Amino acid sequence: MHQRLLAALAALSVFTVVVRAEIDPKNFDPEIKPQDDFYRYTNGAWLRNNPVPASESRWAAFTILLEDNQKNLRKILDRASTATSPTAIEKQVGDFYASGMDEAGIDAAGATPLAPELARIAASKTSADILAGIARLHLMGVSAGFNFDSSPDAKDSNSVIAILSQGGLGLPDRDYYLNDDDKSKTIRERYVAHVAKMLGLLGDAPAAADAGAQAVMKLETALAEASLKRVLLRNPYASYHKMPAADLAKFTGDLDWPAYFRAVGAPVFTELNLAHPDFYKTFAAQLAATPVADWQTYLRWHLVRAAAPYLATTFVNENFAFYGTVLTGASELKPRWKRIVTETDSSLGEALGQLYVAEYFPPAAKARVLKLVADLRAVFRERLKTLEWMDEPTRTKALAKLDAFTVKMGYPDAWKDYSSVVIERGGPYVLNVFRARSFEVRKELAKIGHPVDKTEWHMTPPTVNAYYSPPVNGIAFPAGILQPPFFDAKADDAVNYGAIGTVIGHEMTHGFDDRGRQYDAQGNLTDWWTPESVARFKERAAAVVKQFASYEPLPGLHVNGELTQGENIADLGGVKIAYAALQKALEGQPRAPIGGFTPEQRFFLSVATIWRNNTRPESIRLRVTTDPHSPGEFRANGPLSNLDEFAKAFGVPDGAPMRRPAAERVNIW
Repeated sequence: MHQRLLAALAALSVFTVVVRAEIDPKNFDPEIKPQDDFYRYTNGAWLRNNPVPASESRWAAFTILLEDNQKNLRKILDRASTATSPTAIEKQVGDFYASGMDEAGIDAAGATPLAPELARIAASKTSADILAGIARLHLMGVSAGFNFDSSPDAKDSNSVIAILSQGGLGLPDRDYYLNDDDKSKTIRERYVAHVAKMLGLLGDAPAAADAGAQAVMKLETALAEASLKRVLLRNPYASYHKMPAADLAKFTGDLDWPAYFRAVGAPVFTELNLAHPDFYKTFAAQLAATPVADWQTYLRWHLVRAAAPYLATTFVNENFAFYGTVLTGASELKPRWKRIVTETDSSLGEALGQLYVAEYFPPAAKARVLKLVADLRAVFRERLKTLEWMDEPTRTKALAKLDAFTVKMGYPDAWKDYSSVVIERGGPYVLNVFRARSFEVRKELAKIGHPVDKTEWHMTPPTVNAYYSPPVNGIAFPAGILQPPFFDAKADDAVNYGAIGTVIGHEMTHGFDDRGRQYDAQGNLTDWWTPESVARFKERAAAVVKQFASYEPLPGLHVNGELTQGENIADLGGVKIAYAALQKALEGQPRAPIGGFTPEQRFFLSVATIWRNNTRPESIRLRVTTDPHSPGEFRANGPLSNLDEFAKAFGVPDGAPMRRPAAERVNIW
């Protein structure tokens, strides 16, 4: 979930909650029949009564829980930043938080903290100097030019390899530069104006700022034209081109890559994955052909773009005016404390996470969710054994892959050590951020040439999300999502299986979606399916693509069925598996209705509840372009309209909107 997925407990504890995971009829719309629009039947009143706050781009079950988590993190950070005898961890996160909350000091500093790097950029005279400047920005965690990182070798999942991939854009996606519709043209105009304003804040005269913004747009458009579309990036083979490091010259000429690798602090290596060769041909051509002065402007822009949220109010406001208002529709900046809490979690997540878990995630909650995982794994195994479209050779390997699944729950077994990160309470705040990011960059690059640490987490404990990792062949659920409305130790099984059970099933199914199925039990990119099973899978996946491409979240704007197919397949499989697991859990148990609803009905009501959201039109457009997840209403109605189990639970007749025609119903897992 690339992506990402991606969401009021005043004193949060799974056992002392203010909010419960429950089915509340006050959120229903009794004017809508379940058979016509189940999402709005379940959430209609909630949608009317919960408009998007001015500071948000959407208001959803995920974001509400995130809001509650932030309140709890704020308590921890307020306490840590004022403690008289703090522990080492409390001092580090407390000092970071305090430096970010010093608005007066940050405003007084203006752009001064960037002065040394701006001076180095200004001193650049050659393309080699520009490449060195890109290396310095990369070491600060600033994206520019391209991306360089470490990654498990897709075909040798136990080894970490260097990877060069496409990047360097200031807009969210290549399509923002290339689409010809009026909305895209307007956004490009607003983007150029924004770049000019930011350059002006750095001291450029108006004419120079305008010319610089046009140069940035021209250069980024060239990089966008050479970038693969997101749909193509779903094919892992499209981003795998392993080669000797010396072969880079075949694509980029005489660029001094060894100097770049030394400057960014990478260890010596002899091979790498040049993920997107055509992009690097274009990058090298642009580095040679574009005037150094334009590259200087481009680097200054990407430096200030990355730094703006942590600088003086003038920078913060202008950054929000474009990336907040223009792109997502939010009209009000979030309070400073929320922004600093979020950045503390991003920069020192496992340090803050230790304090969070100790206070808000009891061991009993972890044990209960692990049982849910075991139940779903057992059901999925039975489903794999009986799938009529999968042949025996493929089935045998699929079962082995499921058996090899690893499960991370709540928080890491071993915590990341941030003791080498210098955090100065007196700031500058932006430099504290860059030092924390530099720590992560160095840590990631140091992995090159070493075995993969498959115990490592890629989300922080307070995160309201979950993920499946193909190279690890494992799922991870941070403590942050293991709370109402997704999980509640006091809720009945139907509600928990419908909510967190569906999410667990979703992540499990990712191992077998259009992308995940291409990795074997050990996490290696390899063709382990027979051609017959591949053909049958693709036939069913194509039906999912067609179904979701018909959905229209805004007039004239359709869901990208190809981009979202992996998440849609996982949603469909997740609900199916969680429902079957609930049936096993209920064996021998009384099935008395609660609140007038059977356990089966409560299960599906819980599914629809977790996807409820109000989203601004601007944010919908952004998400449809960049997000592999479908909008929430289709994540509820789309899968359920395929399921006989749902139709039976609510007596949905053939021909109703929530009952797809028999010839169009799709069932993969």
